[in-house]
Amino acid sequence: MPEQDENQGFLARWKALPVDSVPKTIFVAAALCLFCSMVVAFAAVNLRPLQEANKLNDKRINILQVAGLYDAGEDIEEAFAAFEPRVVDLRSGTFTDEFDATQFDDRAAASDPELSRALDEDPAGIGRQTNFATVYLLNDEAGNLDKIILPIHGYGLWSTLYGFIALEDDGNQIYGLQFYDHAETPGLGAEVDNPAWKAQWRAKELRDDSGALKITVSKGLPSPDMENHQVDALAGATLTSVGVDNLVRFWMGENGFAPFLENLKAGDV
Repeated sequence: MPEQDENQGFLARWKALPVDSVPKTIFVAAALCLFCSMVVAFAAVNLRPLQEANKLNDKRINILQVAGLYDAGEDIEEAFAAFEPRVVDLRSGTFTDEFDATQFDDRAAASDPELSRALDEDPAGIGRQTNFATVYLLNDEAGNLDKIILPIHGYGLWSTLYGFIALEDDGNQIYGLQFYDHAETPGLGAEVDNPAWKAQWRAKELRDDSGALKITVSKGLPSPDMENHQVDALAGATLTSVGVDNLVRFWMGENGFAPFLENLKAGDV
């Protein structure tokens, strides 16, 4: 059998090659790469559900934290059940039932041409704005609206900052603000995570009595008419501070959640 003889001849020549020969080195390297790629692929597929669960859990923790409800010893899923997630159509400022609020991915929607729009004026540096966003409503024990949690994001110095802003039931007074994903400079722009800086946002107001958007992140002492609206800029992190100022004003403005907040206050959502 010529084919069998040929195979035996090949094996004999292969065995005769030195261990450190080029063909055997290439073969071992290729086999090792193939094995490692299979291990990585297997791990990625099997760990994806756990990664998604951890991602969801982290998001819930951040929402609980910004609303002042986080307790490390409490079950996260049980604590988060106090919130009612709703998807808002930002174009009309009203709720929509087109999507499942528990599954809707705001960040993915911002990259989908059918669910977002390119911005001509883009102070927050986000490129595209989703037409839909998930908000979280928290009611008190009597069933009345207590807090409104809104997702916000925008570009700082090195990265896009993703976070949440919590408003009181009037839709104007800020309860808290925090970011859960960014890559700003440690010790400088990353001070957006500093509890002392985040505490400055408490009780600040988005708008003045005339309805004008006044919230700002600025250096220096505020003027008397800005005391309720100004948050002190981060020391040594001018561009990150400007980025936070821009993104908060964008999302709290007419192109962001302002129409929704007005409708919510009027009961027209």
